[in-house]
Amino acid sequence: MIFESWLMFFIFSFAVFRLTRLFVYDKITSFIRAPFIEELQIAEPDGTVSTYTKIKGTGLRKWIGELLSCYWCTGVWASAFLLLCYYMIPKVIEPIIVLLAIAGVAAIIETVISRLIEE
Repeated sequence: MIFESWLMFFIFSFAVFRLTRLFVYDKITSFIRAPFIEELQIAEPDGTVSTYTKIKGTGLRKWIGELLSCYWCTGVWASAFLLLCYYMIPKVIEPIIVLLAIAGVAAIIETVISRLIEE
């Protein structure tokens, strides 16, 4: 069995969630996306600002841009990366997985609380 318990499954799930958001959306990793994606901010008629992504280049550069602009695609590769690392170097990756999982749960809690406060 891949996961020893349901708890391990959920820990991995939250870790993948956080790692994926880190690469696809977070400002702190925009330098990683910059060679592959241009983020355009457009003022909408109602005054709001929307962010759109434009994929740069061709070939491998375009492929990586497409990957980084797709949350679902990046999630599959993040899952594969964490699982591979877990089997190859478990003592190194376990603390990182736990860290990402805790951060993922904290992000979900913050989002829920923010939405409840807005209502």
